[in-house]
Amino acid sequence: MKRVEMFGRATRSRPAVAAAAGPAGAGADWSPYRRLVDAAEAYFLHADVALDAIEGVVGRRRVRGFTLERVVDLTEAGASLWQEAAVCDGRRLVLWHSEELADAEAPGGTVLDSSVQVLPLASIGHVGMRTLVGRDEEGRRIDRGVYVVLATSTPHELTAAPTDPDSPLPAASARFRPETFRFSKSLDDGGAGQIARLIDFGRLLGRLVPD
Repeated sequence: MKRVEMFGRATRSRPAVAAAAGPAGAGADWSPYRRLVDAAEAYFLHADVALDAIEGVVGRRRVRGFTLERVVDLTEAGASLWQEAAVCDGRRLVLWHSEELADAEAPGGTVLDSSVQVLPLASIGHVGMRTLVGRDEEGRRIDRGVYVVLATSTPHELTAAPTDPDSPLPAASARFRPETFRFSKSLDDGGAGQIARLIDFGRLLGRLVPD
């Protein structure tokens, strides 16, 4: 299953991606860092932008958990760096992402599109987590991957449903797809440490989402 952006294009699969490269956080693993600041500075290429956006919302509230992602989209126009974070402060889910956009008038030819979205945990109606469990060479249990899905009651896409031609009273109907956020980690994408951190994050949200 391909990664999906946490918001904005949250229900569309990403194209093929390659591991991100760059001077900041190149090859870094954020999972050993328990503080968001330390993890972002080790992992993100634009940590200052990410932290400014997230801390501007979280303020003095304690960060209860987070997960980070950074990939390179390979397109016909070249490589574009995508960075994203999901942060929970106990009552809200703060989602941040950035994407490099071409801008011929900007120095270097690109600008950074930084976006932040805030969701009350009460708006999340579903938390699902699927873990791929295997064994290592010595027969010990190992988590090989994890997928976390969050769904809200907010419609993301509304489509008309075909009416029944045999119905005596045909009536228009519609189907809506809820706003959905997906997170994934595997041994190839993030490694064992990030798998464990995403499992912790999914369990945290499962405990905090109101009944």
